[in-house]
Amino acid sequence: MGTQTSYFLVSSHFIGEGCCEVFILSTPPREREQAMSSTLDEYCGSTFWNDSYLDRPDPDLPVCLEQTVLVWIPLGFLWVCAPWQLPPLFSPKQRGVRNSKLYLVKQALACLLLLTSAIGLIITLLEDYSDFRDPTPETLNPLVLYVNPSIYAATWLMVLLVHESRKRANDKNSPYLFVFWLLSVLCGVFTLQTLIRLAIREGSPPDLPRFSLFCISYCLQWISFIVSCISDVSSEVKAAAKKNPQLSASFLSEITFHWFSSMMLKGYRKPLEAKHLWELNDVDKTQTICTKFERHMMQGLKEAQRKMEGKRNKEIHKETEQMNGFSRSTSQDILVMEEKTRKDKKKKPEKLKATPTVPVGWLVLSMLKNYRHILIKGVIFKLLHDTLMFVNPQLLKLMVSFTEDMSVYQWMGYLYAVLLFVVALFQSLLLQQYFQCCFLLGMRVRTAITAAVYKKALTISNTARKESTMGEIVNLMAVDAQRFNDVTNFIHLLWSAPLQILVGVVFLWQELGPSVLAGLAIMILLIPINGVLMSKIKDLQMSNMKHKDQRMKLMNEILNGIKVMKFYAWEPSFAEQIFGIREKELKVMKKSFYLLAVAIFVVTCTPFMVTLTSFGVYLTVDPNNILDAEKAFTSISLFNILRFPLMMLPMVISSMVQAGVSCKRLEAFLGSENLNMSAIQQDPSCGTLDSAITFTEATFSWNRNETPTIKNVTLNIKPGKLVAVVGPVGSGKTSLISALLGEMENIKGFINIKGSFAYVPQQAWIQNNTLQDNILFGLEWEESRYQKVLEACALLPDLELLPAGDQTEIGEKGINLSGGQKQRVSLARAVYSDSDIIVLDDPLSAVDAHVGKHIFEKVIGPNGLLKNKSVSFLLSVNVVTEEDLTLGVDQDSQVDVDPGEAITLSLKRENSERARSRKWSKSSIRVSLKKAQRDKNLVSQKEGQVEMVKGQKLIEKETMETGKVKFSIYWKYLRAIGWWYSLLIILSYITQNVATIGQNLWLSDWTNDASHYINTTYPASERDQRLGIFGVLGVAQAVFVLLGVFLMAGGTIVASRDLHSHLLQNILHVPMLFFDTTPTGRIINRFSKDIYTIDETIPVSFRSWLSCFFGVLGTLAVICLATPYFTIVIVPLVVVYYFIQIFYVVTSRQLRRLDSVTRSPIYSHFSETILGLPVIRAYRHQARFLADNERIINENQKCVFAWIISNRWLAIRLEFLGNLVVFFAALFAVISRGSLDSGLVGLSISYALNVTQALNWLVRQTSELETNIVAVERVSEYTELDNEAPWTTDHQPEKSWPNKGEIKFLDYKVRYRPELDLVLHGITCEIQPNEKVGIVGRTGAGKSSLANCLFRILESAGGKILIDGVDISTIGLHDLRQKLSIIPQDPVLFSGTIYMNLDPFSRHTDEEMWRSLELAHLKQYVANLPDKLQHEVSEGGENLSVGQRQLLCLARALLRKSKILVLDEATAAIDLETDDLIQTTIRKEFTDCTVLIIAHRLHTILDCTRVMVLDAGRIIEFDSPLKLLQIQGYFYNMAKDAGITEAGATAL
Repeated sequence: MGTQTSYFLVSSHFIGEGCCEVFILSTPPREREQAMSSTLDEYCGSTFWNDSYLDRPDPDLPVCLEQTVLVWIPLGFLWVCAPWQLPPLFSPKQRGVRNSKLYLVKQALACLLLLTSAIGLIITLLEDYSDFRDPTPETLNPLVLYVNPSIYAATWLMVLLVHESRKRANDKNSPYLFVFWLLSVLCGVFTLQTLIRLAIREGSPPDLPRFSLFCISYCLQWISFIVSCISDVSSEVKAAAKKNPQLSASFLSEITFHWFSSMMLKGYRKPLEAKHLWELNDVDKTQTICTKFERHMMQGLKEAQRKMEGKRNKEIHKETEQMNGFSRSTSQDILVMEEKTRKDKKKKPEKLKATPTVPVGWLVLSMLKNYRHILIKGVIFKLLHDTLMFVNPQLLKLMVSFTEDMSVYQWMGYLYAVLLFVVALFQSLLLQQYFQCCFLLGMRVRTAITAAVYKKALTISNTARKESTMGEIVNLMAVDAQRFNDVTNFIHLLWSAPLQILVGVVFLWQELGPSVLAGLAIMILLIPINGVLMSKIKDLQMSNMKHKDQRMKLMNEILNGIKVMKFYAWEPSFAEQIFGIREKELKVMKKSFYLLAVAIFVVTCTPFMVTLTSFGVYLTVDPNNILDAEKAFTSISLFNILRFPLMMLPMVISSMVQAGVSCKRLEAFLGSENLNMSAIQQDPSCGTLDSAITFTEATFSWNRNETPTIKNVTLNIKPGKLVAVVGPVGSGKTSLISALLGEMENIKGFINIKGSFAYVPQQAWIQNNTLQDNILFGLEWEESRYQKVLEACALLPDLELLPAGDQTEIGEKGINLSGGQKQRVSLARAVYSDSDIIVLDDPLSAVDAHVGKHIFEKVIGPNGLLKNKSVSFLLSVNVVTEEDLTLGVDQDSQVDVDPGEAITLSLKRENSERARSRKWSKSSIRVSLKKAQRDKNLVSQKEGQVEMVKGQKLIEKETMETGKVKFSIYWKYLRAIGWWYSLLIILSYITQNVATIGQNLWLSDWTNDASHYINTTYPASERDQRLGIFGVLGVAQAVFVLLGVFLMAGGTIVASRDLHSHLLQNILHVPMLFFDTTPTGRIINRFSKDIYTIDETIPVSFRSWLSCFFGVLGTLAVICLATPYFTIVIVPLVVVYYFIQIFYVVTSRQLRRLDSVTRSPIYSHFSETILGLPVIRAYRHQARFLADNERIINENQKCVFAWIISNRWLAIRLEFLGNLVVFFAALFAVISRGSLDSGLVGLSISYALNVTQALNWLVRQTSELETNIVAVERVSEYTELDNEAPWTTDHQPEKSWPNKGEIKFLDYKVRYRPELDLVLHGITCEIQPNEKVGIVGRTGAGKSSLANCLFRILESAGGKILIDGVDISTIGLHDLRQKLSIIPQDPVLFSGTIYMNLDPFSRHTDEEMWRSLELAHLKQYVANLPDKLQHEVSEGGENLSVGQRQLLCLARALLRKSKILVLDEATAAIDLETDDLIQTTIRKEFTDCTVLIIAHRLHTILDCTRVMVLDAGRIIEFDSPLKLLQIQGYFYNMAKDAGITEAGATAL
């Protein structure tokens, strides 16, 4: 570079050496700049800066600037970042880390670059100090030619070290290196173009060696940059990346979300399924999230509890001091003090009320601590984005100025266009990273809350649990966790929005001066208005949450008791209750929507009012002020920036308000007390050495404030003992067990146990799983042990009846098993667990006598599977005799009871009844099991059976639509809103957008006034006209928005009411088959999440979509109007946009559907867990259920994560398109600047700057709307389910029907589901009026099915039933069911009063109520209650014992006094004494009724007119009990097993 060097030398001589000192000593900034410049001139040997370089049509940069600043930028960046890259170098080297090919390529490139630097330095040295030195120049090469190669060589060495460091860290590509290479190639472009220019000017390269070296080095840098875009990961990571491609994504792929493209492609080609989704990153897995969150949560909770205790103690101390002060008062003050004391006493309850009972304010702080890193990351991205956002108006100002001033060079316009594009591009990248941080944070917060609520539910005390119903807890997971998710998405706007407003005002001040304060005053004035509106909305939200909870609680109960509701034909009453709550909910929602409409109106008014006020004041204060395009559109651009924070701030505050409500609810639940297990000790040294369970003065209560149920019990139970606890209904038998399991509140004393627990509850708890999994209950499968348990629990015959044996799926709550089967599965679970202590709560109440005998012999008795176990508790068992109690233990065994209690009497009575036949027929039970024993090998125990047996799968996979949401769904929603509403809403949005465009065009025309009135005064009339029309168009916008939102509120409320009404009506009309095969959680999801979406999310999506759609159309129209050339690019852009949108919507929609489908199991599993809580706690299986919950949440998390990334994938591509729109709008404005006025250019580009956001929001809202409309699709799916027969028909029976009670079965056949075999095979029989018919048979014989057929719960598959000559299939279901009565096997009660549970339609008088309670032996109990008939029954009747619930069901039947009564094992949960009283009542009260009694206790049906014996769905015997005993058939064997003889039966 000889020529260039001589040029450097010439320029350096111009400056001179002495001058430098003078300039450095000078103080003015300008002189210091010159001094610095001269130093750099000398350093480079050429001019560092001269304005003339840019002041020409073809600009260039000085060589010195290129050799210094453009070299230092990339190198400085790398050296600053090096400390964060090198630490792995100093850690011990990992063995087995192989060098990848990519790593070797990178190192080779760095070595080559190092070589080029070394060669450059050598060339300089040779030129200056070798024989090759050119003697012509007098001076040496400038210093830069020594320094640059040296610092480059050091940098390439640093690059080598960074590569090695990254390899040792087993990390992906370094983002720092990627940025470094990018900066290097960008800065190198300027040097390259300078060298090429010089070469063209000179005809050949001026300094061939350095020119060649630079070209080689620049090529190597480009190759290094390309290589840095490729991820370099180990083989292990590559293997893991097949399940999660993000693990191997490069930095470029990460910031553009390119790694997700394969999922988008897969989703486009075929509908996505759950199996297609990738694994989560460790940081996003539920277990990781929960572990971290729980640590901070516990710390926060303890701190809050400590503060609350301190505050409470301080208040108590203060009150004590006041009282002491009173006692020391002088005598004359006594009267005054007494008065004050009285006042204080009045105030005290209020004060105590105000003190919080649970810690508050800790949850949000815990979250902030836990997620501080991702929050800080979000702050950085948002801050950088917001900074760049304010660059655009300044560039717009320059662009408008460029179009006005024709003397400015053309290249300046192109530079502005490029800068607009580059700034917008960086904005997009930063914004998407910010959004990813926010949405991932939201997802993690939601997961943490959901998992925390589930975990709390496993440990919560019974007292605290009663404060929250199932519906409320489900809402905590479904609604409140979602609200936290929503608020975290925009949490940064709390600081960002005020900051944007502040910066915007500063820039506006520069444009409009103090006039902007008028606009600012308007903004400040409107803030309190928004505050008041949001406060009102908050109050409404709080009250509405109560209605939602109430509705969900009742809905949960309806679904749990749906069978009983159908038996009693109570659906209309409960539907009316739900509709009543729903109306209250919608009323509050309507108020909330109207307030929101006013808030939106205020927000819409704000920008134009601020603009109008600012422009008006600006023009009024000085007649010389004229609004030109530069001022107007820069101001408008700034006002547009302000519009977003002004619009979002109230919404964020609203979300914060909602989240605040949710926060209080969550804090109340998560901060409530846990189950206190301290009274249940497991101390081997406690008590006597040979005691398994020791009660020491144990006093327990269900609630601390209630009377203890267990009082001062002292018991010592030895290992290996069999103990029976008996007593009348409500005497505390189950409470004793609950105390032992730690389920009750300890008042005093303790219980010590030695060994593990197994528990069989009174009401069997069955999981929605295979029968085998229900028995194994998380344990490993051992064939021999498993077969022994099946045989002992008499389950082998049942396996023959089930479609797929033990691989048959059991429905929720064991819906496809009979009561006896459920109880035996529950028992089998306990036996298989091989625990030390087995607790059995009335285990044989639901099984037949002969099966009970078999179970006692094989499981509980002296030779049973439990013979060596520590202790077995049996509560009010029906087959135990006094002799039985001592069979399995030594002669000195004892039953520990309080001497004076009635349970001994109960036991004696039970024994005396059984005393007639002490000998057990050990062979008789085996009669019914012979076939099962013989075919035992048929029971398949192969794990992982692939082939599904018909009927094996009960719970069908949740149906999920695929592909595009049908237009009919939108049509259905619009029809639900109403056509007039829909039309008026669309018209109001169109008009609003027309007003907006009109206002902006008016402003564009207004700015041209500046050129008309250059040196003259602006006429006041003209000014007023301009301001007036501008204001009118602004008001028109706001008014039409208000109108649109008001109409939307009205229409969507109508739609919500309509859709919920249809859903509820249809759910109540569907047959029982649907409830048998559908988990409750799935139905609950429709009523909670989907209805919430229809109520609150769809209206917002619909409103936003309309606004965005017309906004985008308006933007494109304005740009095309301003720059007609733009129409050339609009077509390809629209095509690309369309394809990206189609690509995205297909996948996004499917991901949201998957989200809904995978969310249902979370609620189903939760509901199931709550119902089985005592069992799970007894078995100590909390950890396993927590793990199951984490697995289920993870499945849902995969969908949510994929959806979040799909949004970012779309946004980055759409924003790139939007940035192109900005670029082309600016480019065409530059090209045609001669023919355009500045007003239109300003308008065009300011609109283009908004199009990026508008396009993004349009696709997002299109997807959101389509995603949310899926809720309508899901609700519609349940409104179109096949219904059972009509409740009423035209063919109504007479009012007096049935007046006789005659029942005829004619060849009656029935099956549970179409694909299953018959359960009743051609039943033909005739039951005479007033007959009492006992129905018996082993479990699963079809006894309950026969009762279900009578009520048409199961519809006929052939034949018919006649009641008093009327074919029941020809009349309405309610006409039939209201005329029959049933006391069902499971006593179901609903939350409400005792009165409501007996008579929900209020058809009977109080006297009739008390009469029925008296006959059911409950009158005394109810009369002793404080509220009598108005006593509140808790959810599921939990505050009554099972026996009391069964007696209430009996009272219902007595109240109805129907001609036909069915008792389906109605006295299974009642002691024998009460059972006898009830049997007497039934004989007396139903003498003129036909009674069908399904019973396990054979002595209860021995006085029946006839007995029907069923087996495998066929009648095998049907005659009087005596005749059946005489023929010694099937019934005789059953009676013999139950200890009943012919003589005994005759005596009875």
